[in-house]
Amino acid sequence: MTSELGLRERKKLRTRRALVAAAVRLFDEKGYEQTTVDEIAAAVDVSARTFFSYFGTKEDVLFMQAEARGERILEVVDHPLPGESLEDVLIRLYEADVQAFVDDDDLDVALSPVRTRLMLTEPALRARAMRLTAEAQPRLAGALLRAFPDRLDVISAAALVGSFFGAIAAAGIAAHEQGYPADQMLEIGRRATKIAVYGVAALGPPGDSQNATAR
Repeated sequence: MTSELGLRERKKLRTRRALVAAAVRLFDEKGYEQTTVDEIAAAVDVSARTFFSYFGTKEDVLFMQAEARGERILEVVDHPLPGESLEDVLIRLYEADVQAFVDDDDLDVALSPVRTRLMLTEPALRARAMRLTAEAQPRLAGALLRAFPDRLDVISAAALVGSFFGAIAAAGIAAHEQGYPADQMLEIGRRATKIAVYGVAALGPPGDSQNATAR
């Protein structure tokens, strides 16, 4: 897709990506609250005014693709695979969301774990993520209700979506606090999704980190 862009568009895309990468590195090194927009801009040798031509706020650096990710996961629900169950759709939805996060063109894949950690630990970023989740829940519940009217009503669809998002968020925070490495987060989230979908039957026995991420 980049090859189809004009010179001006390619330059803007490179600048935006550079700003995102610089911001994430500075947030990691100095702390989110301690990092200023001026410092992010200076790291890329542009002005603060240029920064604000790409991002409305410092938070926006980490949430630029949130809307696109939301549309991507709704596509999963709107177009279930032949014979796909409600449970399978939710698990595939989680995996599609994670893949969209990893595939974010604005961020070097090596910095994705840093961004994930920042979103789990920085109060302002966690609050922003919670607001976005709250906005996404009714849309997802409505999509599930349309896709599975024989299994869901308005209340059960809303409850299922709430448990789905809540399980992933709570498991991610707990895993970070316990020191799980970033490369296990996908499996931890997948297990949390299965617990939200299947209930206690998906728990399995407690054990070490391998058991915790294998199911």
